[in-house]
Amino acid sequence: MKVVVSSANPVKLAATRRAFEATFPAVEITIESCAVDSGVADQPMHDEETRRGALNRARAARAAVPGADFWVGLEGGLERIDDTLMASAWMAVLGQEERPGLSRTVGLPIPPAVQSLVDEGMELGDANDRVFSTLNSKQGGGAFGLLTEGRITRESVYADTLMVALMPFSNPLFPQS
Repeated sequence: MKVVVSSANPVKLAATRRAFEATFPAVEITIESCAVDSGVADQPMHDEETRRGALNRARAARAAVPGADFWVGLEGGLERIDDTLMASAWMAVLGQEERPGLSRTVGLPIPPAVQSLVDEGMELGDANDRVFSTLNSKQGGGAFGLLTEGRITRESVYADTLMVALMPFSNPLFPQS
């Protein structure tokens, strides 16, 4: 089974491999990276924009590499709920038909020190790196890993969420067409 991931980020590639191997354990999985544009802001600031970015990425990957079995778009974003900035991500999976599998991660509250940097225009990953004195955390445990001291990581959250997005393709209760 050939799966095209719309990113070169090693965390996103590993999460995709983990989700597909868990969902289709008897199938040999080949993962290919394809960097495409999300069609949304570099730092999406609303849930709908984040969802649209994931779906746009999956569709762009399908257009760029048409011979695969599945195309995956992953998009992280932020949303302000009351006074709290929440981070989450959407996963979009396309098969041969247009109907996508979609799922959203749990929301992660962003601490005030990071939130103030984001409010000044910094992307979440860069703000995390500054506050936590890390380098390129979004290609590691991400905000989830930093804030939970590694108990939950960006990869683990993305993999679990992708398994949910794969349900329309793997669970017989979902109509196939």
